Amino acid sequence: MFSYTAFDGFKIISQGSLEVVALDVKRHLKAHRDARILIFSDTSGKQMDFDLSGTEKEVLERLKIFKPQEPPVQPSGPGRPKLGVITREIALLPHQWEWLSNQTGGSSVALRRLVDEKINSGTLGKDKVKQMQEAAYSFLSAIAGDFPNFEEAIRFLYRRDKKKFKELISTWPNDVATHAMALANTSFTTEKK
Repeated sequence: MFSYTAFDGFKIISQGSLEVVALDVKRHLKAHRDARILIFSDTSGKQMDFDLSGTEKEVLERLKIFKPQEPPVQPSGPGRPKLGVITREIALLPHQWEWLSNQTGGSSVALRRLVDEKINSGTLGKDKVKQMQEAAYSFLSAIAGDFPNFEEAIRFLYRRDKKKFKELISTWPNDVATHAMALANTSFTTEKK
């Protein structure tokens, strides 16, 4: 899956990293002044807007605000840096801190154990399904909201009925339908519980 996808109307013109898509769109707009550009985050399905004015270097400089910032490197101290343990601050309510402090091994061990249990319990799979359904819904709402069978297709997206969803979107522009299937694919392939 790509990070970002850009459409001109209902045709994909670029997919890839933020920098690649932004520069591709800038070049496309220069060659096609009447283009109807929509750029989407493939993680959230939401439409993105970027300032593409100026030089390519200026565009790339402005895109830095969209990149996650690396946490500052902290001096070595307590913890296990050789094991890849990263120290960060978290905020909890007083009763949560009290519960953590009474756990065997201390707060850090209890938190790591809870996170590992969550990862291994399969509920992250459910979270991923929900995230991909929401991404597909956001994308389709922005680009295909007026298409025939839109509401019915969304119902089958959330029912996780791949066959019916694919059938309902089969008459839509190919790039839109293909991208919708790519965004929703995890929700269809993850086993229902």
